[in-house]
Parts: sequence; structure tokens; C-alpha cells
Amino acid sequence: MTETLVRGAALRRELGRWDCGRPGPTLLVLAGIHGNEPAGVLAVQRVLGQLQEMELPLAGRIVAIAGNLAALREQRRFLARDLNRGWGAESLAAMLAKEEAACSSEDLEQRELLTVFTELMSTAGGPVVFVDLHTSSADGPPFLCLADTTDNRRLGLATGVPIILGIEETIDGASLEWWAQHGVMAMAVEGGRHEHPATVGNHEAVLWLVLQHLGMLRSAHVDVARHREHVQKAVAGAPPIVEITKRHAITKADAFVMAPGFVNFAPVPKGGLLARDRTGEIRAAAASYVLLPLYQALGDDGFFLARSVRRFWLRIASTMRWLRLDRLASWLPGVRRDPEDPLTILVNPRVARWFVTELFHLLGFRKERRRGDQLAFTRRWSRPENARF
Repeated sequence: MTETLVRGAALRRELGRWDCGRPGPTLLVLAGIHGNEPAGVLAVQRVLGQLQEMELPLAGRIVAIAGNLAALREQRRFLARDLNRGWGAESLAAMLAKEEAACSSEDLEQRELLTVFTELMSTAGGPVVFVDLHTSSADGPPFLCLADTTDNRRLGLATGVPIILGIEETIDGASLEWWAQHGVMAMAVEGGRHEHPATVGNHEAVLWLVLQHLGMLRSAHVDVARHREHVQKAVAGAPPIVEITKRHAITKADAFVMAPGFVNFAPVPKGGLLARDRTGEIRAAAASYVLLPLYQALGDDGFFLARSVRRFWLRIASTMRWLRLDRLASWLPGVRRDPEDPLTILVNPRVARWFVTELFHLLGFRKERRRGDQLAFTRRWSRPENARF
């Protein structure tokens, strides 16, 4: 990763763009929102370099943005706070209300990113697609995190990279949340371990496949077979689709230590030792896959657990959403629409007790929160014009 680190000190917010003036989508690539994850920076620089060197006739435009410039220079995840949090509406409003003198380094970075995001949205001549490049502290194959919309699923499946459903909904304030609120197709690509030599190539392959899938490059201009072969080798043995069943959030006071040897998608049996903290051992409540085990100093996610999902259920979910069966949900006992938010359904768990979570996940209501004595299930909205992808 030396090439990225050497160039990191001179990085500017816009890493580059390629725009031939032809109509089409805007692909916005964000890299390095965590400063200890420079692989995405190098990957998108390489892709842009090839586009420009070969003068490929792109439909639309690709714009690459650096995330946390100060943290990239320091090669740290963040300086004051995690920049990949705080993108929810309330957190953003509180941050923007601050006097500049009271802003942290990440507050200033986020204000600049918001300006860039807003400008690109306002100048887009077609649909906008957002891709956020990440790496992790554990080995293992690349995978995608995305909000559970039909559009996002279609985009993710086109890459051949394993899809993680539900992770975006378990984390408050990730950058994907801002884009989901604006109805934009968006996904995060976990390319592999931070310093693994294959990680940059994993990111590159995904970006080329996304460009081809969106119709921004014709197949004649992209070696699709080579990039698909790269992805197939990188993800060999990993389940194609999983959903999150547990997020283990941590704080410094927890004295959390992940058990050694876990990689992404490592299976753990029921009762298997996952980690230790000040309260003792942490064991798996059910047989699961382990994702994003924490082997670095900074971070508030100790690990995630997931279970495999058959494609059959994705087809069922797509059909249910196409039929708009969510409109009938309020007919169920103990279920009603939130009068202030049409994307949220309120459930009384004392009345609606059977398969509530499973049903609303199928309908796309994955963000689950307790609201008094009720459960609130919220889904993401996506723009109708994105459906053509």
C-alpha cells in the first residue's frame, strides 16, 4: 500500500473524474472515509487513470472523492470521531448548527463532503449511484453492504460479490443512510484486509463491473470476463447472500478483545467463543457467520453475526414488493402505519407475535427500533427512475 501512503499527503478532496460530456448516470465513488483504509483511494485512482489513458467513451461521469483527508494523512481510522457515523438527519442538523470554532476535524470534513454530495446531485444529468470503498482489519473475501431495496439488490448481484443484508440498518448514521434518504442506489464495498495485496484489485474489479452494469461503458471497452473471474476467485467459498442477525456494539470501557483467528465469513458454532470483555466470555447464541471481527484499536463494532439467505427468498421479497403488499400490512392485528412517516410501520409485539420480523424484512422494512412498548420497522425509499438498472 506504499503507493497510496506516499501520495496521501498530497491528496485533495476530489481524487479525479472522467466525463466525456455524454448523457448517463453519475457514479460517485467515496474512498478513505476511514483514514486507515487507503486501498480504495489507490483503486479508484487506477480506474480513473485507465479511463483517461485509454480515452474510453464514458456515458455519464465518474467522480472520485476522498473521505477523511486529515485521517488519511495520519493513517488513522479517525481523529476525533468516526466520519462514517453521524449521517442521520438529527446528527447532521446538530453538526451543522455548530459554530465553526466548535467543530471537530471530522465535522469540518463532513461539511465539505455534504457540499460535494449536494453539488453532484444538483448537476447530475441522470441517476446518481454511490459506491463507498472500505477495507477491514480481518482477512477474508470482499463483500457488499447495502440498504435492502430492490434497486440496490440488483446492482449488488450484478457484481458477483457476496451481499450483506441488514448491516446498514443496524448501524446508525453511516454515509449510506444519507444516500438512502435521498432515494439513491448506494452500496459499500468491503474489499478485504487493509494491507492485503489483493484488496486494491478487488475494489478495481468491482468498479469496472459497476461501470459496465450501469451502461456507462460498453462491454467492448471492459474486459468483463477478466473482472468476473477475479471476483469469483476472491469470493470462492463465501455464501452469496447473508443477513445480519446481531451487531455487537462496544465502547472503550468494555475492554473488548476479539478471539484470535476469525476472518470474514468464518463459521462459528452455537456456543462458540467470539470475544472477551470486562464481563467475561462472549459466545455465539446460534451457529452463524462472523463478519468484520475487530482487530484494530479504533471502532465501535466488535463483530457482526449473520445467517445465509436463499435466493428463493429474494425472489419472494421482490414479488411482494412489486405487488405493494405493504399496503395491506396495517390490516394485520397489532399493526398500523406511523401517521408521521409513511415508510414506518408500528407493531404491538403483544398482539402481532408470529414471524413479525421475517415478514417485514421481506417487505423491505429492515430498520427495527423499539419505540416505547411498540416496534418500529422502517424501510428505505428508492427513486423510480433507478429501477431501469
